[in-house]
Amino acid sequence: MLADKQALLDAINQPMPFGKYAGCPLLKLPEPYLVWFKQKGFPEGKLGQQLALIYEVKRNGLEKVLMPLLK
Repeated sequence: MLADKQALLDAINQPMPFGKYAGCPLLKLPEPYLVWFKQKGFPEGKLGQQLALIYEVKRNGLEKVLMPLLK
């Protein structure tokens, strides 16, 4: 359970490493951008898992609840 919490914290604070939103924390990415990734396929590896997690967070309306956890 502790690993799940850490994974969520890591995903929330992970800066987008490339593209138009480079440097933006994943939690602050616009939802349409995440929907686009969902449709096209998330990248392989940890970044893809984090983007998929943030997609689910936003899809379920939990973004505001998690905003205080941004560093």
